[in-house]
Amino acid sequence: MRDLVDLMFGTYPSWSHLVVRLALGVVFFAHGAQKAFGWFGGRGLAATISGFRQMNIPPAAATLAAFVECFGGLALIAGFLARPAALGLIVVMLVAIAKVHARHGFFLNFALTPGKGHGYEFNLALIAMALSILIGGAGVLSIDRLFAPFGD
Repeated sequence: MRDLVDLMFGTYPSWSHLVVRLALGVVFFAHGAQKAFGWFGGRGLAATISGFRQMNIPPAAATLAAFVECFGGLALIAGFLARPAALGLIVVMLVAIAKVHARHGFFLNFALTPGKGHGYEFNLALIAMALSILIGGAGVLSIDRLFAPFGD
């Protein structure tokens, strides 16, 4: 039982993980809230589902992705269940790369060239950040640390 608690909540007392976790959480919460609720200038869940359908992604998967981003982002901000949240966000980003970004190459389309989307470099940076949380935990000032502190 203790191994499961450590797997879910264990974290090193790392200030750098706090910084990564908060930045990652804010980015995903904002984007997820746009998709799920139409907040921050987003179009909401119905538009998200419609857009995902054009990529042959079923409505249930589109809804799941929106809520994983939104509530996974909140989980990271709070530092609660940060490792499972990070894993979910990694999966969402891998699907985004496979379904959308890989065909546009590595780089973002800063020139806003018509007909060309953004590459996967931003997704890769987000995956790396989430992977650091998956490996090392939420860091200091996290709820997870209350359940399973180690590395002191």
